[in-house]
Amino acid sequence: MDKAISPWLDEPDVHLSVNLHGIRMEFAACFTAAFIFVQEWSTHYRPNAITVLTGSTDGLVRLPGERLYLEP
Repeated sequence: MDKAISPWLDEPDVHLSVNLHGIRMEFAACFTAAFIFVQEWSTHYRPNAITVLTGSTDGLVRLPGERLYLEP
């Protein structure tokens, strides 16, 4: 599977592991989008439901709406 391109090429991607009501979802996102996503998520859901991992993001889909977390 081809890896989708990060919206911010100068930033590393991180691996987001999200647990929503017992369903685990795995995504890749650029560092800034992941940071903002975690902040937003923590205000609406359990803060400990997300794990941010460094390392390979090969085979992961991009965070849905990733660009929305990068725009004002």
